[in-house]
This record gives sequence, C-alpha cells and structure tokens, in this order.
Amino acid sequence: MAETKIAILLFDKFAALDVVGPYEVLSRMPDSKVYMTAVKPGYYKDPKGLQIGADYSLQDIAHPDILLIPGGFGIDAVLNDSEILAWIREAHTTSQWTVSVCSGALLLAASGILKGCRATTHWNRKTQLAQYGVIIENARYVKEGKIITAAGVSAGIDMALYLLSLAVNENCAKAIQLGIEYDPQPPFDCGSPEKAPKALVDKMRK
Repeated sequence: MAETKIAILLFDKFAALDVVGPYEVLSRMPDSKVYMTAVKPGYYKDPKGLQIGADYSLQDIAHPDILLIPGGFGIDAVLNDSEILAWIREAHTTSQWTVSVCSGALLLAASGILKGCRATTHWNRKTQLAQYGVIIENARYVKEGKIITAAGVSAGIDMALYLLSLAVNENCAKAIQLGIEYDPQPPFDCGSPEKAPKALVDKMRK
C-alpha cells in the first residue's frame, strides 16, 4: 500500500494545539507519514516560544495526499504570502483531503479555494472569513467536498478523527480516539460564545 503523505504547514506564531492535536491523531493513521512543511526548512515558534521543526520546504512536498493548514496569531502575516498561496492551490488540485484548523481557514480562503463554500473557523474570525465569500457555518467542523474546516484550536482533534473515519474507516478512528483517551469532560461549559457570559465574550473579542 502506498504511503499517505500528510503535510502540515508551519509558520511563526502558529497555534500549538492546531498543529499538535491533529498530528497526534493523523500520525497514527496506518501507512502514513507526516511532513512538517514550511516556506523554508527550520524551526518555527508559537507565541510562547514553543518550537517545532519543519524538515521540508513547500517544493519538497508539492503534492501531499492530506494538506493541513493550522491557524494562530501568525496567520495574518502570511495571508498575502504568494508562495504559500500558490502552494495551497497547487496541492489542492491533487490532494485527497484539504483541511484547516481554526484561523487556518483564512489561508484556504485567501488562496481562493473556499469561495462560495461552507466552512467554519474560530468564533472570533468568522466575520473575517466571510469577507472572502465563504458561507459561514456554526459547527465544530464542516465538510465541503474534499475540504474540511474546523472551528477553534481544540476542534482540530475532532476534525482529525472525522477525517480518519473518511480516509480509513470509522473503526480506525474509534480505535485512535480510544488510544489517545480523547474523552473531553471540561470543568466549565464555556467553550463557545453561545455558552459563555456576554461580558467574557466581549472581553475576549478585544
């Protein structure tokens, strides 16, 4: 069986869980390999200084089977990066799945592949995403053809498990969910703007 090539884009000020959450799930996919990819090989930092290394350039991994775009505070700095946008467009032409986490959907939209499509992103980025002609849905993840977008940060784990159920099968996804003991039981019911106190939502928006 041919190896499933999974490319995860890195850039400075990525959101750590956007990368590591899906990585933990997808790296367990049978007959697959994850390629940390960036404009140039090297180490990239999240806002707190956590470093993850990209061993491959965009040219090295031009046609991944699964293309994953994370988000983070650094996303705005690369929204007009012509090299990254061209890579996304080219990779999407042959990918089996093109997916994003959190504000990573903005990069997909900036590349042009989300225009007129249903998608989701972090709750504080939905207005920005809509400006690209995207149909916003309030969902944990949204499938539009071979594109799957996930809501904010932790939703990347849910999306990755859903992706596995499609790319492999449901039993594989369930086994991996069990293996990583993904059984969320947060101490507070405050994980979305609809559930959180308005004062807190307003504070976070600022």
